Amino acid sequence: MKLYVSVDMEGITGMVDSTFVFPGRHNYARGQQIMTDEANHVIASAFDEGCAEVIVNDSHSKMNNLLIERLHPEAQLLSGDVKPYSMVQGLDASFAGAAFIGYHTMAPTPGVLSHSMVFGAHRMWLGGKAVGELGLNAYVAGRYGVPVLLVAGDDRTAVEAEELIPGVTTAVVKTYVSRTSALCLTPDKSGQLLRDKTKEALASRGRVQPLVPPDKPVLAIEFANYGQAEWAHLMPGTELDNGSPVVTFAAADMLEAYRAMLVMVELASRAEFC
Repeated sequence: MKLYVSVDMEGITGMVDSTFVFPGRHNYARGQQIMTDEANHVIASAFDEGCAEVIVNDSHSKMNNLLIERLHPEAQLLSGDVKPYSMVQGLDASFAGAAFIGYHTMAPTPGVLSHSMVFGAHRMWLGGKAVGELGLNAYVAGRYGVPVLLVAGDDRTAVEAEELIPGVTTAVVKTYVSRTSALCLTPDKSGQLLRDKTKEALASRGRVQPLVPPDKPVLAIEFANYGQAEWAHLMPGTELDNGSPVVTFAAADMLEAYRAMLVMVELASRAEFC
């Protein structure tokens, strides 16, 4: 049995503001260590429960945050940027399930450090359904027939996951107070919770079905300002709403929709707010 583990950073316990998740900030090195520790708890539990292979994808920012020298020795790490499929790089039909660790809620909903890919993306929809990183990644997993078995993050992320994926196991490592504050479990407590929840998720994997994406999905992204939308609209095949900063793309399938999202948000990041 193979397990795919995508690890973001904002949903890790103790991560409450930008000082923990942006390289160069004074808490970032601490954030890397806690992030690596949380990944290790999931990996160790997966091996204990009979997984033969665990692939870990560093899924935060430039995707080079996890400390490979401190990672569980039997895991394999996908690290670095650029990845053609970003947070779900390397995911395919050979996996029995996926775990999303350190995840956060979508923009513009409440949740610790909530956002969707980039801070300029205000809302995203896939086939008319509001989605964030969790939803988009779960639909890619579903495209391969892989169920998302475990989602870890704050309590608002757990609600988002449970509404999206019936039967998913969630691990709440911190409780939302505001976008930049939370009631956090200590790393020891979050580690034990993640081990227990990984065991639970693998034991009950038969109750979770892959999240099947829509056929020929239409991706829509509302940006924070019209300049960002104009940049995103440079991608061929997109349409720009004349009255709002919404760019749409009619994709052939889920994989094309996902890559279109990556291109659009990358282009939009070139725009300035002033």
